[in-house]
Amino acid sequence: MNSEVKKNENRNIYLKKPWLKFYPEGLAANVDIPNISLVEAFDDAVMKWKNKTAIVFYGKKLDYVEIGDKVDRFATALCELGVKKGDKVALYMLNCPQFLIAYFAALKAGAVLTTISPVYVTVEIKHQLEDSGTETLICQDILFDFVQKTNVKLKNVILTRIDEYLPKVKKLLGKTILKSIYQKMEIPVVEIDKTEDVHWFQDLIKNTAPNPPKIEFEPKEDLAVLPYTGGTTGLPKGVMLTHFNIIADATINQAFWSFSFEEGRNLEEGKEVMAAYLPFYHIFGQVTVMITGLVCGYKLVIFTTPDPDDILKSIGREGVTFFLGVPSLYELLNDYEKTDRVDWKRLKFVFSGADALLDDTAKNWERRVGTEIYEGLGLSETSSGIHVNPLGRRKVGSFGIPLPNTTAGLIDPETEEFVPVGEIGELIVKGPEVTKGYWNNPEETGEAFMQMAGEEWLKTGDLARMDEEGYFYFYDRKKDLIKYKGYSVFAREVEDVLKSHPKIMEAAVIGVPDPRVGANIKAAVVMEADARGKLSEEAIINYCKEKLAHYKVPRIIEFRGEIPKTDVGKVSRRELREEIEG
Repeated sequence: MNSEVKKNENRNIYLKKPWLKFYPEGLAANVDIPNISLVEAFDDAVMKWKNKTAIVFYGKKLDYVEIGDKVDRFATALCELGVKKGDKVALYMLNCPQFLIAYFAALKAGAVLTTISPVYVTVEIKHQLEDSGTETLICQDILFDFVQKTNVKLKNVILTRIDEYLPKVKKLLGKTILKSIYQKMEIPVVEIDKTEDVHWFQDLIKNTAPNPPKIEFEPKEDLAVLPYTGGTTGLPKGVMLTHFNIIADATINQAFWSFSFEEGRNLEEGKEVMAAYLPFYHIFGQVTVMITGLVCGYKLVIFTTPDPDDILKSIGREGVTFFLGVPSLYELLNDYEKTDRVDWKRLKFVFSGADALLDDTAKNWERRVGTEIYEGLGLSETSSGIHVNPLGRRKVGSFGIPLPNTTAGLIDPETEEFVPVGEIGELIVKGPEVTKGYWNNPEETGEAFMQMAGEEWLKTGDLARMDEEGYFYFYDRKKDLIKYKGYSVFAREVEDVLKSHPKIMEAAVIGVPDPRVGANIKAAVVMEADARGKLSEEAIINYCKEKLAHYKVPRIIEFRGEIPKTDVGKVSRRELREEIEG
């Protein structure tokens, strides 16, 4: 067969979207996406849901009208402080009502938001503030010390206290929750006195009338947020997401979840309750939980930290129906003694994202609580979710099928030609939720996108395969692929084998450069508490030899007390590589 014909055949497989036959009846391949701003979507939600509870924060409830009033007051205050359309406003805080209020208020003032991880330290904060061009910062007082040490000049600093929206009986608890996080991480806690030359969140709301400006937006052109995402090397880069990008992602996710192969499992606007522990600064928690939840009239039960006791109690007390988590939380709950106290079968949907879900984690969860975890995939560059398993038709090990309005394909990373069904390739996507590119970084933008037959695709950097039914399966990040003597070794595959050992609790695998073989495979392992010092490197290597091809077996074993992770629970192989590089 002519090679050009074969290339076109492979390409057409994906363009024909074989996954559509697994869409529930009534779900369209393409849904209408309103060409509106996030500000309009929020205002519409306030008008539609009015006195319905919007958020619950450790017992304190605020309805949509109350939230809307505070947003309008704070937006007005920001404008009076000089914030105008296009200005950059940074949020540096844990999950709390103030985050949500500040987020929509800054947008209503016309600003572009950049959200900073609350576990970032001075160097990382400095980079994000300077690279984004932030002039106004909204920050929890207990974190402000890190900002001051950056010496970045800001026009406006607005501080807020974690306990401002806690019931009186829980104000002390709020302080304790926040302080305990930093004490455990050996981060000093510094509180700021009100004599500092800063503005205070509650003062601005109380002393400002709700008269926000009427900003005209071009949703497809105007940026809404600049989330920062790490690269393979160097400092994180800002992802340019427009109002339309985020509206698109929220719309297609809700459209997908509104249908199910099982009666009563579909999600309905105005009726669902979400446990909102996923960090709002992160695109997953920000778009899939905070924005989608509010726009759809859900009730958000907000937590500053993923404390399992608080989460489990809220599921019954607040009637949670939609639970979104990350693999590390499900692993914790699988072993947690109180997990069985929740009737998980009552929930409509239990979802996992932000990292690959191990098959064993999913199967152990189902055996223990009697319900399934539905896996999905999302990226900062795609405004969060792009793939999900259909409700009632999930495949273990798969991150699902593409959402409406989205086309996905797999290409050979070197030739950039589509690969046949069943073969591993780099995942590429196109759709209305895909970023415009990276902020002030045309080189990275150029490398992230490819043109094919007049169409622009985003190269995700994820290696995956698609089965004949259109379900996709994750293998590894392209940057984590290890080349040993010309063989391709997937770090995740080796990690899965290591973690199947009953005495190994955690594992992370990287390649250590070696000019003789390309890269040697190194495994960092954390032993179970009762097994430390009782398992040799040789024993681990021999265990792997029984389960892996010879070229996949680790050559180097390192015993560690912990594996470095990102703040959403992903193994940070980048940090392990940086340790080797010095």
